Amino acid sequence: MAKAAAAAQSGLEKYTSGGFKTVIEQCEGCGRVVEVETNRYCQTFLSPEAKWRLGICNFATHAKPEVITASVKVNPLKASKRAANKGKK
Repeated sequence: MAKAAAAAQSGLEKYTSGGFKTVIEQCEGCGRVVEVETNRYCQTFLSPEAKWRLGICNFATHAKPEVITASVKVNPLKASKRAANKGKK
């Protein structure tokens, strides 16, 4: 029981020692946010604002990247010829 309390205390010290920075607005709703005392910290990265600087944080559990798909135009005449040739083989 004493070991568990000591481990919990050392976990709190990890965030309050100054290495971890508090989360920013984009981190709200993420599953990796830990609340220690009155502040909220990211448990996987020291500086959350650096992860959001170039776009979406790769550790974010609440935000998914947008996948852009390009539609390819198919010439109907060529498509029908290809389909006819496959049937002959």
